[in-house]
Amino acid sequence: MKILLTNDDGVHAPGLLALEKSLSGRHTVVTVAPDRERSAVSHAITLHVPLRVTRVREHGSGMSYSVTGTPADCVKLALGELLEFRPDVVVSGINPGPNVGINLNYSGTVSAAREAALLGCRAIAVSVASPEAVCFAVAAEFAAVLAARVAGQALVPGVFLNVNVPDVPREEIRGVRVCRQGSARLEEAFHRRLDPRNHVYYWQGSETQLFGDSPDEDGVALRERCISVTPVRCDMTEHGYLTELSAWNLEVP
Repeated sequence: MKILLTNDDGVHAPGLLALEKSLSGRHTVVTVAPDRERSAVSHAITLHVPLRVTRVREHGSGMSYSVTGTPADCVKLALGELLEFRPDVVVSGINPGPNVGINLNYSGTVSAAREAALLGCRAIAVSVASPEAVCFAVAAEFAAVLAARVAGQALVPGVFLNVNVPDVPREEIRGVRVCRQGSARLEEAFHRRLDPRNHVYYWQGSETQLFGDSPDEDGVALRERCISVTPVRCDMTEHGYLTELSAWNLEVP
């Protein structure tokens, strides 16, 4: 296979290196990733400053490039300029920390896969449950197996797969569960502080991911030590509401 790798944690992140190690020996792999951490930038793109690309390392038959931009920038630049081939699959990750529920709206990891899907590629976003993840190899091997399956399947256009893997040894994983995206909110806090000039500033933190109780939710599956696989669509239209909204008979005032 021909594979494009990317992430939102930077080109030297351990999760990305685990993917390179797992995939490079068997496939043609090119990495195009941000030059530094770009977590929680969602689907931002860079318009007002130039993007600079640097060769970072070789691995197997491929090359890794760093980009002074966002995850979505990396995918756009890779597919539009840097790659000499059309990838069979794009893999974004491996993110340390889960991307489930409403986190999908903020995640640069997920947005890189979404950008690939928007550009007509099969794509996977992969995360491990813990911000201090240690079991990247387990997730990398599952990503390798899933990438092979995805490359041989016809995913619905504009749909990509969001994968979350428990941060436990292989023997403690209880299976793979195809899930829907959960809707449980984040429990957030803002810390009010003073800078050395006695000006107030706020530091956002203490986020706690809350989960529901339904076993078909991504976060619940992850909590129960199952790998969650969620098909995510790029089209955000609520098609079921179009008829009702049309009945409002909206007019220009």
